Amino acid sequence: MRYPARPGQAPRDGADKQARWPDNPGVDWSRVIVHADMDAFYAAVEVLDDPSLRGKPVLIGHTGGRGVVATASYEARRYGIHSAMPMATALRRCPDPIIRPPRMARYSEVSRVIMGVFRSFSPTIQPLSIDEAFLDCTETATAHPGPHELGAAIKAAVRAATGLTVSVGVAETRFVAKVASDFRKPDGLTVVGPGEARAFLAPQSVSRLWGAGPRTVERLHALGLKTIADVAAADPTALAASLGSAGRHFHRLAHAQDDRPVVTERRMRSLSTERTLAEDIVGAEAVRPHLERQAEEVARRLRQGELLAGGVRVKLKTHRFQVTSRQLVLDAPTDEAAVLLAAAERLLAAFELGEPLRLVGVGTFQLSRRGDQAQLLLPLEDP
Repeated sequence: MRYPARPGQAPRDGADKQARWPDNPGVDWSRVIVHADMDAFYAAVEVLDDPSLRGKPVLIGHTGGRGVVATASYEARRYGIHSAMPMATALRRCPDPIIRPPRMARYSEVSRVIMGVFRSFSPTIQPLSIDEAFLDCTETATAHPGPHELGAAIKAAVRAATGLTVSVGVAETRFVAKVASDFRKPDGLTVVGPGEARAFLAPQSVSRLWGAGPRTVERLHALGLKTIADVAAADPTALAASLGSAGRHFHRLAHAQDDRPVVTERRMRSLSTERTLAEDIVGAEAVRPHLERQAEEVARRLRQGELLAGGVRVKLKTHRFQVTSRQLVLDAPTDEAAVLLAAAERLLAAFELGEPLRLVGVGTFQLSRRGDQAQLLLPLEDP
């Protein structure tokens, strides 16, 4: 499949293809890209497993002074609670919430079912995280009468397989499909057809621009740019002068220009876990129990993914938010917690441990598939 190349970029390999829907033969889609995003995934799984939680404000995360919200149910979001919010803030906003600690093994189990459903609609899928993925349905879309029917079929299949709802966006580009999937959450379906993308994007906030974090949004606002239409109308040279290469990137997105393909396999280099502590700790003896728990967690996730780690990394953050890390290469790839822990303890001796610590992390790198020692090419990331 060939997608339009950017100026100076070689065309992608493959023959040109378009999708023409049986119910609308006069409209050609250059590509049919689907973005599917589960609704409040962690909280939804908890409700699935415990129906007594249905309709109640559910928060997934750890309590304690530094705990954060991993996911909030939509009932909790009505109080202004969102992911990554400090748990203490969420508790002040929401009366009598139900708090559940994350159960990553269970979420991963459900995720594997969901990704299997997505693959039944297209062999070309790119998971972005445990609960969302892109699907390139250009070559398979015409099995359905139209784009709405395709999106509805994906939603129905996910619900039948898991009992959960997913929001779906269908468009010709990844960026527009991703914005569309969020447009009518939860349980939404939005189709943005050929020629409709710029009008769809125009009134949306600049915070929807892919890659625009809070600081970038502030800078865009300082330039007087509030909506995507504002960015589309701006001088790309001026944007680049203010924002660097991101300025031209945002200008292209605002014009619905996004030729990036859906990539079925991505080179992943690491798998890790870390924990912000409820209270500061000092010294090696205080750190070691955290290393042990995290080595066990990483080893479990390696085994689930049928992966082996060739190296180990330890990350520490002080009470002054200074981050340091140390790493080493193992003698042989492993998925054994005891080996990972032994390496982490060796690395601990390379740190200055006189200051109080607020975060401890253990990671692995040089990942390979079990049995072939090839560089990892799996869509696995920390949730």
